Amino acid sequence: MTPASQREPLIIGVRHFSPACARLVVQRIAELRPRHVLIEGPADFNARLGELALPHRLPVAIYSYFSAAEDAVERRASWSPFALHSPEWQAMQAARECGAQLRFIDLPAWHDAFAHIMNRYDDDAPDAAAAYEDALCRAMAIDGRDSLWDHLFEGELAADELSARLDVHFAHLRAGAPGSPGNQAREAMMARHIAWAMHQDDGPVVVICGGYHAPALAALWRTIPAADCASEPPVPIPPGAPGLRYGSYLVPYHFKRLDAYEGYASGMPSPAWYEWAWTLGLAGAGKELLRTVLARLRAKKLPASTADVIAIHSRAKGLARMRAHPTPLRSDWLDALAGSLVSQALDVPLPWTYRGRVRAGTDAALVEVMAVLAGDAVGELAPGTPQPPLVAAVDLELSALGIVVPSQVSIDLLDAAQRARSRALHRLALLDIPGIVRTTGPKLALGRGQQETWDVRAPLEQRAALIEAATYGATLHDAARARLEEILRQHPAGSSRIGAITGALNRAAFAGLADVSERLLGELHDAICQEAHFGELGGPMQVLFALYRHGDALGVSGSAVLQTAIGAAFDRALWLAEAAGGVAPTEQDAHVATYSAIAMLVREARATALPGVEALRALAVCRRVAASADAAPVSRGAALGLLLASDADPDGGDLASELLASLPPSMVGDALAGLLALARQCLCEDARFVRALDALVRTLDGADFVLALPAMRAAFTWLPTQERGALAADVLKLHGAGHRSQRSLTGRLATAPELLARHDALERDAIERLAIWGIAP
Repeated sequence: MTPASQREPLIIGVRHFSPACARLVVQRIAELRPRHVLIEGPADFNARLGELALPHRLPVAIYSYFSAAEDAVERRASWSPFALHSPEWQAMQAARECGAQLRFIDLPAWHDAFAHIMNRYDDDAPDAAAAYEDALCRAMAIDGRDSLWDHLFEGELAADELSARLDVHFAHLRAGAPGSPGNQAREAMMARHIAWAMHQDDGPVVVICGGYHAPALAALWRTIPAADCASEPPVPIPPGAPGLRYGSYLVPYHFKRLDAYEGYASGMPSPAWYEWAWTLGLAGAGKELLRTVLARLRAKKLPASTADVIAIHSRAKGLARMRAHPTPLRSDWLDALAGSLVSQALDVPLPWTYRGRVRAGTDAALVEVMAVLAGDAVGELAPGTPQPPLVAAVDLELSALGIVVPSQVSIDLLDAAQRARSRALHRLALLDIPGIVRTTGPKLALGRGQQETWDVRAPLEQRAALIEAATYGATLHDAARARLEEILRQHPAGSSRIGAITGALNRAAFAGLADVSERLLGELHDAICQEAHFGELGGPMQVLFALYRHGDALGVSGSAVLQTAIGAAFDRALWLAEAAGGVAPTEQDAHVATYSAIAMLVREARATALPGVEALRALAVCRRVAASADAAPVSRGAALGLLLASDADPDGGDLASELLASLPPSMVGDALAGLLALARQCLCEDARFVRALDALVRTLDGADFVLALPAMRAAFTWLPTQERGALAADVLKLHGAGHRSQRSLTGRLATAPELLARHDALERDAIERLAIWGIAP
């Protein structure tokens, strides 16, 4: 850290959210009373720094966003949070008190330097820096980098000693490395601001930045040409076509998101502890921790006796003395809590020795301890803080629709006025706005049930979520549409792409979002055309067609996106239909459902124009599949059934009989399932087919009947009960038993028929063996 003068800036490297660094920053600014205070933060917010001086309740964050033109894919968002114990926040307060000129000097958060970073203060340090800290932990026998930081810096050190330690630590952390391309771009911007401030030659300059950047900036600002120092560095403008949306707004934040264990990886863990350390000192923080933890444990009915209090306090004091800490630090209190409250062996590491969520198997008392240390503070913006248009637009729309917050909202989807209320709530749900929960209602936009109920609340995080949703658009309709496009582009793990697309379009129908960008239409077509499983296409095609043809009340009937999806799915289904190979028994229903969907679209296309659906092509494909010996029996049956249902072959009954007769007994049931699923009405009413099917069954011997029976029974489940009874009556007439009840064929047998057939086969086999031996009756 170089001393500030008219010729040298004071560059203070800090760890973000460190109270020790915050105290150092405040002390140095008070001592030097600089003319310029430059802080690592988004430079595009400089014109609105006055908003940070409003009486907010911390924590708050600058939310910066960037979204490309309407038909582009890229969207970025980044947060620059501030807590009471943030060095940056305290630097702003100290700068105002001494009348210094305050500036943020980092690149805007939409810059390419932040393309893969969700929070500004992620210093993107290389593996070498992490390796250095890990080696230091091993050398000092300390568990974890956070405990290392506390041990080295968070004790109550004199300013000069803390400053010297930070300089050494950050110099070793950087180790002369040039840094990543993103860090180099950011440091070039920060160095230009430092050089400009020094060029003013009107007083000391203090720079507050992440410790990883400090060593590089100390040398880099000197290399800036004098010509570049004449004026303040301009804020970059994002390149690209018109229609770009970018900007920054203040949003309420909360400690759960700030906690390095669960949210803000580049910050400090346990934000509640460090705020206590800032406001109460280390001794006061220890008392507050002990009081709060014990109150929480007792509220949760977990063991926390007076004896435990004494044991924790004594153990923390002893650990601190052993570790040369004049006052117990966070790690001392945590280890004391674990040693006093946990009486059994641990199956997982202590939760403060690693980053990430608390692991399963952690002792219940320690889970509660971590929750206490994380804190539950939620920020609130001061009245009058500027907010993006979306926030006001949502408030106005809900008010116009008569939706009161909080309330339980009941909606009749058949009522046009109430449908508008449903659309607004579905759009908010599409944006993942907290407090908007649909408790009942149909799963499909055209499904059964036309009543919805919503639980509408206004939790503290709702306002922040609305501000953050501004990246999608200025109105609820535009924002929900942009969010829909983002969802449609996603590749969900563990599910088919067309299934996910159909689910998103079903949500779009509820929300009354009928259109998407032209570029997305092409992307959806290409995505659906990459579907690898024939059986995944049937259900989505039926849902999409229902919305396309009958979604008038939803405002999506005939929409281009549904038309594109239907055409792409139909085309892909025809390509996959001719693929050779078997169909697993568990996939047969889905396989047949896809043929049913193709048949539905063919009927519609033959009756009226349906873009993207070629009926003649589908019939030609089905003829080839039905005649192909390489196709799966269920595919051949379904393809032939589609032809029969389409009246494409007048001799359908004979063709179906020939197909069944050509197959081995074990495959007859699969082909029959496809036939009955697609053409049950025309086949069951065809006397020739019924006679041929009866003759086929009667020719099966016992062994073949056992093989054929399971699949044949499954095939007849495609017939509704009434049609099954009619078929039973026809079979009785063929055998001269028309006077008997249908129940004689459709009734449940006392013994399973396959068991009877198997026993009959065993009996005949025994008789044959007895005949060979000459003792048959």
